[in-house]
Amino acid sequence: MIYPCILSGGIGSRLWPLSRKDRPKQFLPIFGGESLFQKTCKRVSGEGFSDPIVIGGDSHRFLMGEQLAEIDTAATTILLEPVGRNTAPPALMAALLAYEQDPNALILLLPSDHLIGKEDVFMTAVHHARDAALSGKIVTFGITPTEPNTGYGYIKLEPGSDPIRGVAAFVEKPDLERAKAFLADGAHVWNAGIFLYSAKTMIQAFKTYQPALSEAITALMATRHGDLDFTRLDEDGFAALENISIDYAIMEKADNVVCAPMAPDWDDLGSWSAIWGVLDKDGSGNSAIGDARFLDCKECLAYADQRLVSVIGLEDVMVIATTDSVLVAHKDKAQDVKKVVEQLESEGRSETERHPRTYRPWGYTERINAGDRFAVQSMMIKPGKRLSLQSHLHRAEHWVVVSGTLEITINGQVSLLTENQSAYVPLGAQHTLHNPGRIPVRMIEVQSGTYLQEDDIVRHS
Repeated sequence: MIYPCILSGGIGSRLWPLSRKDRPKQFLPIFGGESLFQKTCKRVSGEGFSDPIVIGGDSHRFLMGEQLAEIDTAATTILLEPVGRNTAPPALMAALLAYEQDPNALILLLPSDHLIGKEDVFMTAVHHARDAALSGKIVTFGITPTEPNTGYGYIKLEPGSDPIRGVAAFVEKPDLERAKAFLADGAHVWNAGIFLYSAKTMIQAFKTYQPALSEAITALMATRHGDLDFTRLDEDGFAALENISIDYAIMEKADNVVCAPMAPDWDDLGSWSAIWGVLDKDGSGNSAIGDARFLDCKECLAYADQRLVSVIGLEDVMVIATTDSVLVAHKDKAQDVKKVVEQLESEGRSETERHPRTYRPWGYTERINAGDRFAVQSMMIKPGKRLSLQSHLHRAEHWVVVSGTLEITINGQVSLLTENQSAYVPLGAQHTLHNPGRIPVRMIEVQSGTYLQEDDIVRHS
């Protein structure tokens, strides 16, 4: 049995303003209505695979749970990382989790933010790699390069034509001249960051090459405990782990590493220009997501979130419009979006941190407008879900139901609201919301008061 371990960390800052810390690129449903996270989960489902082990950030826990539910997938474990510690700790954590279930388990470790166009080619490579992993090899997957890309690490293969090749060396991201040479010699592949190995092989590799980290992670796993559908670890112990990639920790040291080269039409979608590259295009090479129009444009990209975007007389330009931010850039400058994000972060701007839509265990909220003494947001409450009983010290609230049936409790008084009905919650009143129906409740909340931040909540249950 292969246990897929899906890593859903990362921010994807080059895809700002759509990708943000609280809703990064792997969770954006911009590929046929599905996210890269969902596509990754579906790719490694079915015969021969267990339900996935998902390892991701604590702040994304409800996104992971929601998106798994949308594709009717139940994870064996959703392990929460209080802070990012790169890929080495998750590689061992997945091995320890799988080993508890099956000492002969194989783990397929893969990022959740990659797009694979030819999934049959990928699955064929996994099939070829399976026997090697069972024999005690650690298999890394390499992508046959299509261009002299300087943004990827490379793997130099030993001579041969077998589906599983020896690894001569791991190569850091090269300059352009070296990348051109790698493309020409045919002996180098891109390092995809995807690995297949047996649980016991990886456990032994950590004991051999990273004994201190192995001991720390093994002790940390003993602290795990449940929280709703999630598994948590001791936060201080996790934060104390070394921040190191699996490549540096194990791959570059071990003598049992092999590579499965493949050409599955792969892309890590690290920039908006990469997104443009995989989208359908009109006769002039323009691509659109959402309600966008082009006039006298060539090879442009437009993303429209809840509004119309029109682009006129431009070439090789990207226009990304979200509800609170707009990015306009030449495609050649796609990598520089990260610099804008860094500048905004230095200014303390919230647009890099928070997406207008915030997911909760019961649904989500989405900002509409805000001022000095008011804030307006839409809310969706899932069927059967309830908010905690709470009150506020500095704000009052007004609720208007748009659709569905909402049960409200204000200072112990219970009543039902339906479409177009409203209720007022005075400052200091204890209140809660509950959706007793079978369809989502959609509503508008208007907050007014002297302080409107999220920490003005007193929870009573």
